[in-house]
Parts: sequence; C-alpha cells; structure tokens
Amino acid sequence: MATQRLANNLASAMLNQDDPDTVRAGAPAYLLLLDGMIRDNPKDQALLVAGSRLYGALASGLIQDSARIKRMSNRSRDYARQALCLRYKSLCQNENAPFEEFAASVNELGMDELSVLYAYATSWAGWIAARTDDWNALADLPKVELLLERIINKTPDYDNGRAQLYLAVMRSQLPPALGGKPETGRYHFEQAIAYSKGRDLIAKVEFARRYARLVFDQPLHDRLLKEVLEAPAQATDLTLSNILAKQQATRLLADDYF
Repeated sequence: MATQRLANNLASAMLNQDDPDTVRAGAPAYLLLLDGMIRDNPKDQALLVAGSRLYGALASGLIQDSARIKRMSNRSRDYARQALCLRYKSLCQNENAPFEEFAASVNELGMDELSVLYAYATSWAGWIAARTDDWNALADLPKVELLLERIINKTPDYDNGRAQLYLAVMRSQLPPALGGKPETGRYHFEQAIAYSKGRDLIAKVEFARRYARLVFDQPLHDRLLKEVLEAPAQATDLTLSNILAKQQATRLLADDYF
C-alpha cells in the first residue's frame, strides 16, 4: 500500500504541475524511482498501472524527439501489459492473435478491473500513435478500439470522459469521401467534453484538430480553440495537460490551415 500511495502521489504531482519545463526536467527522476519500485514489486498491478500512466503522459506531449517518444510509449505499454497478464491471462495470450480470437477473449472478460484494461488500451493507443509509419502497428487499431468500446459501454464517463476522447480521435481519421465516419468521432468528442464538464481542454483541442479540420469547419475550429485559451488551466489531474492544450491551441490558431 505504501508503494502504491507513493506512485499515485508521484503521478498526481506531475499531472497537477503548471510548469511543463519543471516536469520535463524532473520526470526522469520520477520514472527511475518508479522503475525501481516496480522491479521490487513486479506483481503489483496498481504500481504497474501508475508506471504505465506516467510514461504515457511523458510520451504524449512533453517530449518531441520521435525516438524517445517510441521508447517511452514502449515502456508504458510494457508495464500495462504486465498488469494485464496478471489479471487477464487469456486476453494477454491472444494479444497478437487474429482479431476474431482477440475479440472472443475480450467478450469473455468480467470487466471488473477497468483500470487495468484502460491502461492497456490507452498505452497501446499511445504506442501506435508513436508509430504511424508502421502499417503493422496501425493494424492493431481495431483491437484498441474494441477495448475502449467495452469500457465505455460499461462506464460511459470513465476517466472523466478520456476513454471517449481516445475513441473520438480514432474515429476521426478519414474524411467521408474515403469511407470515414467523422460524425461518429464528433459524437465521442462531445461526450468527452460533457463528461469532463469542459475542464479537459485537450478534448477541445483534439476536436478542432481531428474533426473540424477534417471536415473544413473553420467556425467550429476557431471557437473551440478560443474557448481553450479563455478557460482556466487549473483542474485536478488535468492542469499539466491543460497547459499543454493552451500551447497547442495557440499554434493551431496561428497556422494557415484554412
């Protein structure tokens, strides 16, 4: 319990920090400490999930070097997979199976440990996002999508709407002319914003970037980004993400996309 509490406190300290540069400078020490704690407690699911979460947070917006992002996303996924294999052995064994076999394993789950499944799904999504030039990695997207669908079917507001946000991004990849269904993505973006009560500013940034740009809706795009800039950044476990969202909103408004 003491190690879990320390890991959760480390994660909370980083996520509630309002200076990204401080996190960039201090995160390596946090991560090395977590690595050591996990080595001492390799079967502690909560500790593995916390490690996955921290590595994923660092890879998703705090660093720019693509090689480092790949390494961080790989560690995030490895920790989440270790936690999954402790809890859901059948699904773990079928990770690389054809989709039908993987889906059968998912359908057999009791869905009583959403934190492990969510860490597994989101770390996998981050791992794929770091490898968009790898068609083998992209081929795994339907599996991640299925896991997130199962999570929101059980708990639609899971992680204050972040599960909805992951699905929204995945479902806003292709325009209608190429067979995409961006309106489905829009629905999940709106759900993510509603469940976070508008506090998760990255949801609006991604809504503008992924959906509004895809369908060339400049009024929606600009409105969303201006709302981000006007909103307060401080929110429990969202402050760091919101600071980064404001930085991204400024850049997106400044470029000449439309």
